[in-house]
Amino acid sequence: MKIIGNIIWLLFGGILIALEYLVSSLLLIITIIGIPFGLQTLKLASIALWPFGREVRVKENSTGCLSTIMNVLWILIGGIWICISHLAVGLIFCITIIGIPFGRQHFKLAGLALTPFGREIG
Repeated sequence: MKIIGNIIWLLFGGILIALEYLVSSLLLIITIIGIPFGLQTLKLASIALWPFGREVRVKENSTGCLSTIMNVLWILIGGIWICISHLAVGLIFCITIIGIPFGRQHFKLAGLALTPFGREIG
């Protein structure tokens, strides 16, 4: 079921979301200051490409204060807009019964997009 869900996800826009994350990641990595943020968008791209069967969890030994500071900077720079867009698309998908699993994946991506530092994908 996970494979079928992931294939349908790719066909209905998942590949475009992953490509957007990949392009923004490459643009951030070009700058020296944007490297940590670019690595986080790579994390978002990997889960946006194949989200079914994967989960996001808080790291056991995250860096604490540094992780919190980077998350605050991330939210101010653009994380809030990414989160809002995932929430909006997730709500649109949840209108139909068939779209509910895809809406849930967008809600998972919204949580990761809001605070990616100190999280890992399993």
